[in-house]
Amino acid sequence: MHYKNDTIIIRKFTPEEFPLFSTLFENENVTRYLPYKTPEEYKEMFDKALTDYKESPFSRWAIFNTQNNDFVGMCLARIFLDNPDQLEIGYTLGENYWGKGLGTEVCKALVDYCLSLNHQKDIVAVTDLNNIGSQKVLLKSGFNRIENLAREDRELAYFILQKE
Repeated sequence: MHYKNDTIIIRKFTPEEFPLFSTLFENENVTRYLPYKTPEEYKEMFDKALTDYKESPFSRWAIFNTQNNDFVGMCLARIFLDNPDQLEIGYTLGENYWGKGLGTEVCKALVDYCLSLNHQKDIVAVTDLNNIGSQKVLLKSGFNRIENLAREDRELAYFILQKE
């Protein structure tokens, strides 16, 4: 996955960029709607992303600002754990990049990437029920909200972009 437009660059993380990745998750406003993870779990997540680059078309990628090369956040595409017949996309942006339309740009890039893989799978995304900002981004990006997804510990807003 490599994407670039006038605003953002999405690319593989380098091993030296773990501090950027981990700092993103130190902001309580950023993690408010995410499941709790320890610093060790974030390190495992980062290391898995690096390994995935070699083994799979799916992973987590870095998002940078094209203008100043500032770290914006991270995004992912993967086989959906709750339904292997679907592909899941997601993103986490630094708080200073909220409300600037970048979530929509990232969603579009991830959808285009998933479609380019020709997996013939629906693309889905889930958010915390209270994460209205991300839900608006998904609706603006062409996703439809369907019945909530129930997990053992919580319910999530469930969005789908059905393959044509």
